[in-house]
Amino acid sequence: MSAIPPTMTKASTSGDPADAVPGSGDGLKAGLKNRHLSMIAIGGVIGAGLFVGSGSGIAAAGPAILVSYALVGAMVVLVMRMLGEMAAANPTSGSFSAYADRGLGRWAGFTIGWLYWFFWVVVLAVEATAGASILNSWVPDVPKWAWALIVMVVLTATNLASVSSYGEFEFWFAGIKVVAIAAFVIIGGLAVFGVLPGSDNPGAGLAHLTDAGGFLPNGPGAILTGVLMVVFSFMGSEIVTLAAGESENPQRAVRQATNSVIWRIAVFYLGSIFVVITLLPWNSSAIAKDGSYVAALNSIGIPHAGQVMNVIVLTAVLSCLNSGLYTASRMAFSLGRRGDAPKAFARVNKQGVPRAAILGSVVFGFLSVFFNYMWPDTVFKFLLNSSGAVALFVWLVICVTQLKMRGIILRETPEKLVVRMWLFPYLTWATIGMILFVLGYMVYDGGDNRQQVMLSVLVAVVVLAIGLVLDRRRRAVNAGK
Repeated sequence: MSAIPPTMTKASTSGDPADAVPGSGDGLKAGLKNRHLSMIAIGGVIGAGLFVGSGSGIAAAGPAILVSYALVGAMVVLVMRMLGEMAAANPTSGSFSAYADRGLGRWAGFTIGWLYWFFWVVVLAVEATAGASILNSWVPDVPKWAWALIVMVVLTATNLASVSSYGEFEFWFAGIKVVAIAAFVIIGGLAVFGVLPGSDNPGAGLAHLTDAGGFLPNGPGAILTGVLMVVFSFMGSEIVTLAAGESENPQRAVRQATNSVIWRIAVFYLGSIFVVITLLPWNSSAIAKDGSYVAALNSIGIPHAGQVMNVIVLTAVLSCLNSGLYTASRMAFSLGRRGDAPKAFARVNKQGVPRAAILGSVVFGFLSVFFNYMWPDTVFKFLLNSSGAVALFVWLVICVTQLKMRGIILRETPEKLVVRMWLFPYLTWATIGMILFVLGYMVYDGGDNRQQVMLSVLVAVVVLAIGLVLDRRRRAVNAGK
């Protein structure tokens, strides 16, 4: 296997060092196989939030939560199409941060890169704590903090070993999620239409979509409330574009992931939520008590549904932890390559692993876990809220960057424009409008949503200011040479 993906054997015409993978031990290696990338792409849209957070969305919007998921899903499809266009033309571990660096300016790549890194190291704490809670319920003699430490250490070791180790773990983690959701949709669908042998839910059916107050029991505004509740469960779709830089055929991997995002969202999100709200009334007390998926499985007589779902949720949590650490470290690596992070982050060992970037990311991950246990309602809540709107910031930057990068690609390497955004630039502008509307509605909605936007903007302004100062210093130093 070549240490260099075919499309990355030389630096791009941009001169951005993050866009090149050297042909020595100094660069990342193509350790991810096509099956790894395929499963990362499929599993990337299935987070633990789909399993444990969908009940709140159903309670808020009723059956109309389907519209909420469809709206956010459409937005993600469009954003992924834009990102796929840029990533297929120039696969790099920095993905949208490196493209923003080139298309919008050094300040943009610096800011969105560090915000994205910050988002994932905070997510590490959330997922480690969630996983520890499940494991503690099975083995209560081991305290939660010890379980959190164990899963963090194990997955750190996995990422430090080689990129293929990360890919193999993620292949199986994501595989379990995919099989579980697919089985849920198939079995639940059969029960909905009354053809599942032995099902003891005679009340299941499409009538639940209009019972108990109709399709919009809480009014049309509840659709937007649902949007705010589900939008962040889609974060992770973009991971495949970061991982593609370490694959055997980056361009093919990005193209396949981009083309398949529509059916992935349709089946895993819309399909599974459709099954839940047709098996049970949206206001069923079982959904609030047991969670949407467990309640649905119980309704058709699946034995031990709660424990089965705990295993699946634990798998989703471990998958998110694994990918979160990988993603944070590769973004740190890219920032280091561009001179926007410590130089040590840009170094790799003989296996092509950026150990300093991984350890630097996991240190902050451990700190976040510590804050979550020591000061959950103060320090950690601040970290959580101040990273809450980063997903929308990332999508917004992808859209604006694509407006610029389309012209650059056409001018410099038109043969690499193998994935094209539909109806450019109209759909790009429409997506920008959709994202800004969601951000604006979060502020209007008040409460935690407003706080998340305000704190995320505050952190973004601080990071941007640091980036501008550093960039000015670099310019001054270069001018003096």
